[in-house]
Amino acid sequence: MKATDILPEGYSEICTVNLQEDKKTSLLVNLSAVIIAVLLAVPALFAVPVSYMFSMEKGIIDYMLRFVSLMVLIFVYLILHELVHGVAMKICGTKKVKYGFTGLYAFAGSEDFYDKKAYIFIALAPVVFWGIVIAVINLFVPLEWFWVVYFLQIINLSGAAGDLYVTIKFFRLPSDILVKDTGIIMTVYSKQ
Repeated sequence: MKATDILPEGYSEICTVNLQEDKKTSLLVNLSAVIIAVLLAVPALFAVPVSYMFSMEKGIIDYMLRFVSLMVLIFVYLILHELVHGVAMKICGTKKVKYGFTGLYAFAGSEDFYDKKAYIFIALAPVVFWGIVIAVINLFVPLEWFWVVYFLQIINLSGAAGDLYVTIKFFRLPSDILVKDTGIIMTVYSKQ
């Protein structure tokens, strides 16, 4: 799995994914995110009632700390999610990763081209890595902190709807594809 900064001869563009411009796909991805969030939240509500998060048994300070922590952790998670994409790009040989925020999406991107396996690895790296880390943490926190951590897991999995969408879409494409992901636009090339 190596990145290349030059598009090989004989390759031409076969499709692009631009969630900023393609409103229909953006709506599909965002609707999928909501469905994933609901599918994660509803069963968890039966296992650990959300009322534990609102418990003031340990005092108002602990109660406020949970909410402030959640807001801070959401912000930190968004940064860490993109950093894991960047680390995955580096593992695949990218020399320069650029990070940004479009107002709708945070992103990590580069000018390199990735083969199919490398790109799927890059797309799924954050959801898998953080999914495992957050699940382990969730096992060890007190019940009143369960939902603070579990909300991060919901954000992790539902927020990866775009990553899951491109993984499914690109998985169906020919095995020789190369993907250039500038962070906003994913352009796919194949031999003709």
